[in-house]
Amino acid sequence: MRSSFSLIVIFLVTASFCAAQNIATAKTAEKSASGAAVTLPSEATVDSFMQQTFGYESQVSWKISSIKPAPVPGLAQVDVVLATPQGQQLSRFYVTEDGTHAVIGDIIPFGAKPFDAARKTLEKGIAGPSRGPKDAPVTIVEFGDLQCPACKAAQPAIEGLVASEPGAHFVFQNFPLEMHNWAAKGAAYADCVAQASNDAFWKFLAKTYETQADITAENADEKLTALADGAGVKGADVAACASTPVAKAHVEASLALGKAVNVTGTPTLFINGRSVGNVSQVPAASLKGLVDFAAKQGK
Repeated sequence: MRSSFSLIVIFLVTASFCAAQNIATAKTAEKSASGAAVTLPSEATVDSFMQQTFGYESQVSWKISSIKPAPVPGLAQVDVVLATPQGQQLSRFYVTEDGTHAVIGDIIPFGAKPFDAARKTLEKGIAGPSRGPKDAPVTIVEFGDLQCPACKAAQPAIEGLVASEPGAHFVFQNFPLEMHNWAAKGAAYADCVAQASNDAFWKFLAKTYETQADITAENADEKLTALADGAGVKGADVAACASTPVAKAHVEASLALGKAVNVTGTPTLFINGRSVGNVSQVPAASLKGLVDFAAKQGK
């Protein structure tokens, strides 16, 4: 007989990132990326499904993160944060149009050039601070949230990748999650630091992650202003910039870009359009291999 934990592992599509929250609260018809109408299950139905599936296990709890059209026609995508004694994981499943079956697993792009659509969308939309030659054969895009613990944990792996691939073009895009109470403010500060100095941005980013646990919604302005000063730009000017509609619009545009390529949590990397999650758990050699392979493929 399988243990309850084994059943949970089978159910989970695990992701070592901070998951976005965008809950649909009623059964409704919405359009998928293809434009087709999709009937979404209600939050109550999803909650009842989870109760029937895991209600026998008192140590398991869950919170619905999002209910939305899947990136393919005819399916609804449901993201649930599942908490077990081993920690929290993002569980993702898909519900059929008639609402009678759930499918567990990843939906990934398919075709002769499966990552081209995301690559082209990113090429048109990326506007964040960057490193490396803009005409490089490989563009690496990170969608990150300054308050996300998983983003902080993934930084050594990401920095290692950037250091090992100086010929690649690396771009950071803000993707603050609603579940984090100072992330949007942090993104606005980051955007304004980048506008003042591209070099200062990377220092600001590193120091913000380093002191992440000390920042709260209440002291965020004070801490982020000081971090901007420490990065080599005028913190007072950055603070003033961060409160403007322009900074907010820049952050919202970055969020929209991420959603357009199906980013649902942070950190998410794209290597010439290929999405890579669980960044901190991917071996450095594998990350480098993905970049080297993309370079050989060319644009």
